Amino acid sequence: MENKQQLRNRLRSIEGHVRGIERMIDEDAYCVDIIKQALAVQRALETFNKIVLEGHLEGCVTTAIRSEDSGERERVISELLQLFETHSKL
Repeated sequence: MENKQQLRNRLRSIEGHVRGIERMIDEDAYCVDIIKQALAVQRALETFNKIVLEGHLEGCVTTAIRSEDSGERERVISELLQLFETHSKL
């Protein structure tokens, strides 16, 4: 997983883009241009989530799966399934 500072930097960039969208609204920018910027923010957040998930899979999940504790293995698997179920409902 990227280090915390790189993740913070990504979030700050996303935050800047959201503020830019807010300015576009205040300036009565063309609606389609606003939507394009909002979609870009969504893609940036999806990339951010992908990076965090990759780190989680490589670290926390791998450790839990290799654990002797079957409860821990079941917990992380259930957690991931819930995450994807929630996401698919959006």
